[in-house]
Amino acid sequence: MRKKSFFLMLAAFVFCNTNAQTRSASLQSFMQDRFGMFIHWGPVALRGTEIGWSRDREVSKADYDALYKEFDPVLFDAGAWVKAAKDAGMKYLTITARHHDGFCLWPTKFTEYNIMNSPYKKDVVGALSKACKKEGIKFCIYYSVLDWYHPDYPMHSPHNNPKPDPRSDMNRYIAFMKNQLKELITSYDPYMLWFDGQWESPWTDAMGRDIYSYVKQLKPSIITNNRLGKEFAAVDNKTIDAAKMIGDYDTPEQVVGRLNMDLPWESCFTICNQWAWKPNDKMKSLKECLTILSKAVGGNGNLLLNVGPMPDGRIEARQVKRLQEIGDWLKINGEAVYGTLGGPYEPTGAYATTRKNKTIYVHVLNTDTASIVLRKIPGIKIKTAHTLAGEKVNLAQNGDSIEIHKPAPEKSGLPYVVALETDKPVSTLPIIK
Repeated sequence: MRKKSFFLMLAAFVFCNTNAQTRSASLQSFMQDRFGMFIHWGPVALRGTEIGWSRDREVSKADYDALYKEFDPVLFDAGAWVKAAKDAGMKYLTITARHHDGFCLWPTKFTEYNIMNSPYKKDVVGALSKACKKEGIKFCIYYSVLDWYHPDYPMHSPHNNPKPDPRSDMNRYIAFMKNQLKELITSYDPYMLWFDGQWESPWTDAMGRDIYSYVKQLKPSIITNNRLGKEFAAVDNKTIDAAKMIGDYDTPEQVVGRLNMDLPWESCFTICNQWAWKPNDKMKSLKECLTILSKAVGGNGNLLLNVGPMPDGRIEARQVKRLQEIGDWLKINGEAVYGTLGGPYEPTGAYATTRKNKTIYVHVLNTDTASIVLRKIPGIKIKTAHTLAGEKVNLAQNGDSIEIHKPAPEKSGLPYVVALETDKPVSTLPIIK
């Protein structure tokens, strides 16, 4: 009996340790990718208002909840979406399978409020999963913790002073969530789950830990963001207590996260202003997009850049063009993005840095300046300097400083990258402020 118990304990230990190693490898691979596509989409595109948040405000509940009856995106092409992501140099894609409004983009068995009851009647999540796997893009799923449509979730609106519905039942609701999450994991095999909507009072950290454990049991290698619990950076970009975090990485929103060599993080940004499609929404310039990307990787984080497809299923041509422009820049400068670490210099408004092996990459963000000045790193010698476009760069090393002079041919005004080739590995260098 004792011998049997010992072997059972040993087997459990090996199983748990193996799962932890698998998750660690998945997270490491995810963080080396550095750049992904976020997609916010659903019937709300028919109104051009914000997904979830416009319900019971710009759009009445009755109108919003009935939009699926006229949602027929006949020009949706999963391959075209994935191609846009791949052409942009993105390595993973995250789709809002279910946002706060509760509408499901897959044929779930657990609510009729799903794509199969729209005129379109096709599995959007399934199509994207297949297209991503075909093109080698990691497929990821966004799933909202809250659901203002579902009768068992106590809150039915974020507006107009809502009160919890006494007829709701969180135990039934969590069972519903687990059923859907199992459906998503077993049917589509996502690499990552992106949770959201955990800030409202009906949801507790204990519920978050339960769901976190549940999805890890279903797929040990799956990774999740930290929006199953209350501890997350969000729009305030606050410094969080990692010990209280429920999930594998932090999620600053619409702001670049702080440099952190210990806690993985991913900033999510919109390519326009609104998450969901809005007619004539102001779009970020190419320089803005590249600056955000460089600052994110310079801080040792990822960037999840959002597009909002139109009601007919297409991503706007101007957004596709902007993504292609980012991809063209990455064809030249991707060496300074993928598989790098942030630092060793803390990012500033003028520059950010990444590193790999014996190279420090200086992402020059302020292209109007004639030079960038860095502190010398004790014990490290810079052998050569050049842009990743192949131009030689002149350095002036005086005392404790290194001055990088702007290459004469640089006229585009876009960020560019200077590679400093050193005589020693730079991955373990401490951060220089």
